[in-house]
Order: sequence, then C-alpha cells, then structure tokens
Amino acid sequence: MVALLMFAAVCCAAPVGNAISAYVALKTGAQDDGGIAEGGSAADIPARMLAAYKKAAAQVGRYAPKCQGMRWPVLAGIAKAESNHAIGRDIADNGDIRPKIYGALLNGSGQGGNTTVFPDTDGGTWDGSGHGERAVGPFQFLPSTWESIGKDANGDRVADPHNADDAALGAAVYLCGGRDLTKRPQLKAAILQYNHSDEYLANVLGWIDQYTAAAEGPDLKDFSGKVRTVIDAALSQRGVPYSWGGGNAQGPSYGICCSPSGRSGARIKGFDCSGLTTYAYAKVGIGLPRTAAAQAGRGRRIPAGLGTGALKPGDLVFYAYAPGHDSTIYHVGVYTGGGQMINAARPGTVVRLDSVNAMSGYAGGARLL
Repeated sequence: MVALLMFAAVCCAAPVGNAISAYVALKTGAQDDGGIAEGGSAADIPARMLAAYKKAAAQVGRYAPKCQGMRWPVLAGIAKAESNHAIGRDIADNGDIRPKIYGALLNGSGQGGNTTVFPDTDGGTWDGSGHGERAVGPFQFLPSTWESIGKDANGDRVADPHNADDAALGAAVYLCGGRDLTKRPQLKAAILQYNHSDEYLANVLGWIDQYTAAAEGPDLKDFSGKVRTVIDAALSQRGVPYSWGGGNAQGPSYGICCSPSGRSGARIKGFDCSGLTTYAYAKVGIGLPRTAAAQAGRGRRIPAGLGTGALKPGDLVFYAYAPGHDSTIYHVGVYTGGGQMINAARPGTVVRLDSVNAMSGYAGGARLL
C-alpha cells in the first residue's frame, strides 16, 4: 500500500522527450499534428461570427417553435467544421462575408472528393455556377437545401447563405426542427442529418463540448492582473484531453506510460494535473516543479484545516491520500473562486471546471500570486 501511495503521489508525472505518434482526439482541418487544438473558447471565433451564432440561437424559436436546447456552441461546432468560422474572410457589420465561401463543384469530376453529380438548381445565384451545385457560405449549404430553409435574419429582406446572420439562422432551423438538443441522442441525430459521417459527428461534438465549457466558465472581469492571466490560461485549455505526464510550460504535449491504473498518455496530446498548472503559471513567469507534491512546496501554504473558504482565485489547490502529509499529495488544480477549480482530473476525461469537492482528500492550497 505504501508503494502504491508513493507512486500515486506523483500522478502528474514528468514527461519524456521522445516523439510519439499522434492521438487523434479531435480531427479538424485546422490541425497540423492530428491532436486537439488549444482553446475551443469564444476567443477563437471572430466576434461578428459569434454574434451571429448567438443571435440565431435566440431567434430560432420563431421559425421552429418546438425546438429546444439550441445554443450558440452547437452552431459554432458546425461552423468550425464547415468553414473554420470564415476566418480569413472580411465580415461586414451587416454580416456579409467576402470573399464568398464555395465548396467543390459537385459534378462528379472527383475534385474535392465528389463522385456524384448534383445538377444545378439555382442557375448560379448562390454558388456562382450553372454547371452543377456546390456548397456555399460559412455553413456550407447546397443551394437546393438553402431554398427550403434559408431565412432573413438581418432584416434586409434577402435570405443569403453568404451572410453570417442568415446562414446561422438557417443552420439553426435545419438542425433543430422539433428536437430537444439538450438530449445527446437528439443532438447526434441533428449533426448526422447535417453530414452522415461518424468522423464528422465526433469532430463536431468535440467542438460543441469545448465551446459549451467555455460558455459556462467564470466571468473573467471579476479578476485582475496576474490572477486573471493564470485563470484565463487554464480556462483556455478546457476540453483538451487528460494525458498522463502530458503538458508543460508551452502547452499540451504527449504524455508517458503509465498511470497507476495502467493508462498511458503516450498517444494523447494533452495535460495531466500538474502539467496544466505548470502551463498556467508560466504565463506570468512563474516556473513550477513538474509534480503535484513538489508544487505544494512553492508559495505560501494554506493549511487544509482552514477549509476551502480560505482559498482565493488563482491559488493552487491540493489533494492527498493522507492530508497533512504533503509527500502523499496526488493532485493539484487552479482555484477560480465560488468553490470551483480548473481540473485535469484523471485519464479518460478532459480539462474542465469542477467543484473543489470533486476530488477526495483536500490538502489545502498554495498562494503564489
């Protein structure tokens, strides 16, 4: 038992330097290495596009009264997969996107992976071609689909798939119908209706989960200075996978083998608990030791006997197999206030916002700021 405790006390293991093959936790067109992107927060989305997603989520009930659970992260997940939020385009105040976004011409030529001919339905009005169909706009609708679900969301009396507001509302109507998108099976059905591919489903769900986590975080205006920087850095990694031994001052990294439960981080690019805290504090120029137990020796120690009410935002918060004995500390998080912490909890999870009671053996904290 003692040996197990000593091994688990360094649950946030030091990573090795050798290269490991990529683990495709979330495959996206924006990724070069096949790993998961940093972030997945509202900060990754052009402000005008984010405004369109939020507006569409608020408007959809007028056109799909039985719709439940439509929210901006759902639309953001689709738009991330379809056009990367129109990043690189100019988005006017009225929502018009230029240059326009066109998919491959679906004429069976094989270009863009298409092998099926889709005859032209709009005379080139939306897709710029009278010789076949191609997907258009930030949500990549075929003109024939847009004809049936397109909506004018910006009040200019034109339902334009190349307009951020119109396209987002059209996507909301198309996805929602009479579904309750708070229920995972119905959300999956909506995404598969958009693109009947298991790979696409996993991709979009991954982004929806990241954006949802970002939307539910603490209000950073409550923090200032270095505290805000540390918390913002840790929050930006929500949705990134737990990786045993993963993470460093530069960001997520491939981990090592193996945790006490036998889980390897070698094929997972992400963070373990102390990798996450190391990354967050590096943003304010504070270097931390690599393990949770060693990090407890930094800063001003906050005894467990004072309770969690003694913690302040930005503090490290620790958990031990034998509270009072720092050598048995097995876990660390970043306290955000309100009884919550940013947590890379365990293999099989992602970085997330948790209650400070989510882990057992509260062992106090440390104040470095």
